[in-house]
Amino acid sequence: MTETIDGDVEAPADEHPGWRHYAKELGPGLITGASDDDPSGIATYAQSGAQFQYGLVWAALVTWPLMTAVQEVCDRTALTTGQGLGELIRKRFGSRMRALIGALIALLMLANALNMAADLVAIGQGMHLLHAGPATLWAVIGGIAITILVISGSFETIAHVFKILCLSLISYLIVLAVSHVDWGAVFRNLLIPHITWSAAYFGLLIGVLGTTISPYLFFWQSANRVEELRAEPEGGPQPVTLDERSSGLARLKTRTSRMDVLFGMTLSNLVMFAIIVATGATLGADGGQKIGSAADAAKALEPVAGSLATVVFALGFVGSGFLAVPVLAGSGSSAMAGLLNKRWGFSRSPRKAPVFYGLVVVATIGATLLSLLHVNPISLLVVVAVINGVLAAPFVAIVMLIADDERIMGDHRNGRLARTLGWLTFALMAAAAIALLAIQL
Repeated sequence: MTETIDGDVEAPADEHPGWRHYAKELGPGLITGASDDDPSGIATYAQSGAQFQYGLVWAALVTWPLMTAVQEVCDRTALTTGQGLGELIRKRFGSRMRALIGALIALLMLANALNMAADLVAIGQGMHLLHAGPATLWAVIGGIAITILVISGSFETIAHVFKILCLSLISYLIVLAVSHVDWGAVFRNLLIPHITWSAAYFGLLIGVLGTTISPYLFFWQSANRVEELRAEPEGGPQPVTLDERSSGLARLKTRTSRMDVLFGMTLSNLVMFAIIVATGATLGADGGQKIGSAADAAKALEPVAGSLATVVFALGFVGSGFLAVPVLAGSGSSAMAGLLNKRWGFSRSPRKAPVFYGLVVVATIGATLLSLLHVNPISLLVVVAVINGVLAAPFVAIVMLIADDERIMGDHRNGRLARTLGWLTFALMAAAAIALLAIQL
């Protein structure tokens, strides 16, 4: 038997708990993974399948371990310190580096706002496809509803809403099930990359990498885990870190948190795989099509996969859009507030974290207004892809330097596997950024 933090006796923490315990502990990792499959990501994956059929499906297999490793590192920094990445940047780096990183975070917040605008447009288009009314009206309703939720809702309410919205991703597995797939060709392309040497192919490959290993996910994973620690019965304003728990409870928390991250990143990459394969089997079978948005993909599916596939696809990206917008707003806001040494988090009231909520509201309302300007969402996403492509490598490096620092992490600093996969991700994203800039120029 082991002790709880308050000294009570509970079940042995050294034993592996049952699946119900792991299911109950699903949270930050699941939400992060699901939010990665937002309408802009869905449009990128759908375009990959429509234009190159199964030619890019191998990317889902490559990004899975790299994405999982980086998110586990971000998650562990929160578990170890009880602080978000913004606060840890203040602790790890000097004033000049903090100023430079602050500029990078501001650039990330701009990319997030543009991404949010594109996602709100997609929500409106999805609701219009479902015959619920004008697209513009639903984009505004979505922006206002999200703003009200994050300002007035408690963290427990927000967390529950987020978990429910994660269920929308099941729709893409349904679309895959009703598509006629050549599984032999899929697995050949999954295990042996068939690369097309063209700017269009590499442009989409970089887009897939950028939307899968996005910098905002690093900050959200860390922040959401801290919020979860605050919400624990033994938590509060000062979350209980791993070193403040008994050794058995610390091992149990580390294990369940890693399973949460693994499950979330697996789901994210499985959805990517499903969208590429489903659109490849339907739209890509005719030699490649151009898709401008997730809504275009949903409409194009109807002649080849039926109206059910169109409706289910639309429901998926509407749900994922409602999930992604507050995640995008909260990730950058928590990073900047933490860097400025201000209180942050949805678990705190607006009165106690005014800078954080001010940034969230400005980002959400700004994105809502931008969605009314009839700006082409694909044009926004091109800008977002360029910014994220440039920012991903330096932010991976920042995360790895924090997690490798023994003064901050103690015995929980990176091991050999985390260090290898993390720096491999840095090299891949740096190469992708160079290639992206070369293609854009």
